[in-house]
Parts: sequence; C-alpha cells; structure tokens
Amino acid sequence: MSTRLPVELIRAKRDGATLTDAELRGFVAGVTDGSLPDYQIAAMLMAIFFRGLDDRELAAWADAMLRSGDVLDLSAIPKAKIDKHSTGGVGDKISIPLAPAVAACGVAVPMVSGRGLGHTGGTLDKLESIPGFRVDLPVERFAALVEELGACLIGQTARVAPADKRLYALRDVTGTVESIPLIASSIMSKKLAEGIDGLVLDVKVGAGAFMKDVARARALCAAMRAIGVGAGKRVTCVLTDMDAPIGTHVGNALEIAESIEVMRGGGPADTRELTVVLGAEMLLLAGVERDPDAAAARIARSLDDGSALAVFAKIVAAQGGDPRVCEAPEVVLPQPRRKVPIVAPRAGNVAAMVADEIGMAALVLGAGRGKQDDRIDPAVGLVLAVRPGDRVAAGELIATAWCDDDDARLAACRARVLAAVHLVDHAVPPPPASRVIETIR
Repeated sequence: MSTRLPVELIRAKRDGATLTDAELRGFVAGVTDGSLPDYQIAAMLMAIFFRGLDDRELAAWADAMLRSGDVLDLSAIPKAKIDKHSTGGVGDKISIPLAPAVAACGVAVPMVSGRGLGHTGGTLDKLESIPGFRVDLPVERFAALVEELGACLIGQTARVAPADKRLYALRDVTGTVESIPLIASSIMSKKLAEGIDGLVLDVKVGAGAFMKDVARARALCAAMRAIGVGAGKRVTCVLTDMDAPIGTHVGNALEIAESIEVMRGGGPADTRELTVVLGAEMLLLAGVERDPDAAAARIARSLDDGSALAVFAKIVAAQGGDPRVCEAPEVVLPQPRRKVPIVAPRAGNVAAMVADEIGMAALVLGAGRGKQDDRIDPAVGLVLAVRPGDRVAAGELIATAWCDDDDARLAACRARVLAAVHLVDHAVPPPPASRVIETIR
C-alpha cells in the first residue's frame, strides 16, 4: 500500500518520476471505489499524457484496471480462445463475418464488443439491427454459447473493467484521449477480462483513423503487446489502411447485409481481405495452423463453403435474432423510407474518398451517435458506388443515401459526400492492392 497521498503521486508523475506498482494499484483502486475525486484523476491523466508510463508502470496500471472488476473464467472450454479488437474505422464491420469464420475453423471466439460513438454504431448496434438479436446475455449464457457454437458476441457488462469506464469518461473531456499508454491500457484491460488466450489487434492507420501515421500506430502496438505478453497472452498486431471507407456499405443494417455477402463467398474485396487476414492470424495464435498461407486458405474456405454463414445463423438464433437474415437480409433487416442517389457534379477522377467525411455523412442521416444517448436508425446509411482511382462522368452515381423523409438530413448528407469525394482532372494512381500495411507478431 502506498504511504504517499494522491496529490504527492500526481506531483511525482508530473515531474517525471516513476511510481511503484503499489502506488499505481492504489490510485486505480481509488478510481474504482469513488474515493478519488474527478479533479485528482484528471490531474493524473494529464501527468501521464505528458510524462507517459514506462513498461513496468504500464503493466501495473493496466493490470489494476483489469482487476478492478470481473475477469471471466473460460478455462472449462477446451478450445483455444482468441479474440480480435479494432481501433475502429468507417465501414468497419469485420467482426461480424470474422467471429463465425474463425469459429467454423475450430477456434473459440469470446467477443465482448462496444457501442459506437460517432459516424456509425459499434458492433453491438449493427447486430441489434437484426430483429430480436440480444447482446445483453448473462455471463453464464455467454460462456455456454462460446463452448457450444464457438462464438458469442455480447456487450461489456458493468462489472468488466469498471475503472476504465470512469477513466475514459474523464479522458474524453480533459484532452487526454490521445495518450498511447492510456489508449493501450483501456483496450487491453477490457479485452484481457474476457478470459482469452490470445488477441489479434487491428490497428487502423490513415486519414480516417485515430492513428494518422505508421510510427504512432507501431508505438500503440508495442504498448498493447507489452501489456498482453506481460499477462501471459499471445498478441499479434496488424496495421491496416483507413484512408477510405471499408467496403461499400456504411450503416448498421447495411453493414450486416455486406457481412452476409462476405459469408456467402462474395462481398467487396477489401472487406473479404481483412476478414481472411485477421482470421488467419487468429488461427495462428490458436495453434490450429502454423503456416500463414494455410491459415488464410482455411478462413477463405469457411467463407466460400457456407460453414461461416452456418455458424452465424446459429449465433443469431441463439441470441434471439431471426436467422432468416442469412438467407434473405433484404426481407428481415429494416429498410429505409427512401433510397436517394447522390451523383457526381462533374466529370473527373476520384483522387480520394475521405473516410471521416463519409462517416459523418452517415451520421447525419441517423446511422451514428453525436451523443451517447442518441438513438440510432438501423435502416439508414450509404451504399458507395465509387472508389479512389475510379473515373466518373458528370451525373454518374457516387453513392445512394438510405434515408428517412427528413430533407434537411439528406441535404447535409449529400454535401458531406460531395466534399468527401475529391474529383480531379489529372490521372491518379490506383489505390494499394491490399489494406494490410504491416503485421507484427
């Protein structure tokens, strides 16, 4: 137990000193039990923002956050238990085809996901666009479905890493969100509480990502891997490009529909690629494959032969949803009141499609949240018709807005889409053939 007062710990970190494990654990305990006031927590967050945490401090801080609540015990499940986490991006629906594809290959996927705050909903919001689908299952039912079906997708309970909930809320309003140690400990404390054996981290890089450059993305990967390895877990990081939206569908029900196409062996090339690449890394961590090419081929087969879709149908049914969504998504999923074309104002080559602007265009239609308590309309969003490198004629379709009857929302959406699609007269190079920038094993 620390003999120094919280204000002394804040001063020490402010001045660049290191804190002992006991001091860090005691501080996180004060965050959890409410004995520390917000202003002292905020001061410590700012001190960490400027001074950082060394590897030992980071391990102790993250472990204290992890143990601030329940840690799931899935040791009774004989399969390797591997999860995936993405730092988020526009059109990032990869968890939805990925979990059943990996489960179909014999690996257990206990996936605890979040809701979105921003351009579109999180994985939970997307799944809830399937009528009846429940993400609030008890932990016991979650564990049973992971063992029975190979995968289950639920939301974070109040008892998982409760320190993170308070710390994150303060980071959001104190300008300390960008701190790599604080990002890494937030992500890893929640993921390690799932009772997993290994984790694949999809770290997005680019204009539409939190990490704008490869150097910072590598630093975040190093911090998260250090926490995971220190906890005895196997961790792989995949850096992926997030300059343009992933796939063609942006919006909650729309992204479910695209995910189903991927599990039917089709879908956009980049959505499929990320599913295969990340799934292959999960198989390697699980030890069911040892060669990356063989692992990728196995995931691809699960998409092409229907086995991933069959697992997904079982997951949907077990979690209260309508499994007919796998056969007729256009019938089961909510549909918009209108589908309105957005066309090119002039001829040109698509030099860029700014992911953030496309995301905000979907948000103004109601596909995302500006505030935590905003309601999401699961039916609305965008279906993109062009990609960077394409040539378009004046009046040619750029995107289709799936929207309600609010003309003001539609006008705001159209303006953002047109601002996001940069048309130029000169030739532009084609986009990279792969979304994958680097894999760190």
